[in-house]
Amino acid sequence: MKKLIVLMLMAVTLSSCNINPSVMFKVPSNYEYDVDQTIGNVEYRLAPNDIVSMSVYTNDGFKLIDITTSAESVTSRLNNMNNNTTIQFLVEPDGVVKLPIIGKYKIAGSTIREAEKGLELQYANFYNKPFVILKVVNRRVTVFPGTGGSGRVVNLENESTTVIEALALAGGITNTGKARKIKLIRGDLRNPKVILIDLSTIEGLKQGNLLLQANDIIYVEPVPRLSQEVLTQITPIVGLITSFALIYNIAKGFKL
Repeated sequence: MKKLIVLMLMAVTLSSCNINPSVMFKVPSNYEYDVDQTIGNVEYRLAPNDIVSMSVYTNDGFKLIDITTSAESVTSRLNNMNNNTTIQFLVEPDGVVKLPIIGKYKIAGSTIREAEKGLELQYANFYNKPFVILKVVNRRVTVFPGTGGSGRVVNLENESTTVIEALALAGGITNTGKARKIKLIRGDLRNPKVILIDLSTIEGLKQGNLLLQANDIIYVEPVPRLSQEVLTQITPIVGLITSFALIYNIAKGFKL
């Protein structure tokens, strides 16, 4: 009977244990991580699902209200010329935005400055020496600081936020996180680009200076807690077998 209990314990334990189950975004041991070529002081590039606010002015500071409030009457526009209202546009999945007067215009992949210059050229066909001010208003990243599935969404107000800055905004790497194994996941989540970052040494600062894009995921892999996880996994099994053994001994006593 004792041998049977031992065998049952081993079989159930081996078949059901899942060590460190809170670890996310696992990859095979031979996985080839991407190498980012934009490490350093590189500007943010507009991407699909960005929400962009736009203001259009002439070179003397006069705002072209009719671009941003085309549904208003002429009188209303004249009365509101001194207001600092702006309009917002969504960058669609194909990388274009729908704008008054010029219609569809592709801005995905462009830096803020490149998009502003391109729009100024477009609006120059209709207005005298316009200049455009753009700002992404919904930039955010998701940070998992090293406690398994625990994470938070960080809003990025600065257009040049780096990995290190986002980790700091999230409270830093926890004492259970691996500073040497930080995954930056970006792009189409059906075929994501995964960059491995090591911040355990001073040399890793170059990687930590990588500029973030909207909707990036920063995942700090947690340190495996083998003893605690094994104990958590086998405790219910041990309790079940102990109960079975107790019932067996009680039944055996009745037979006697």
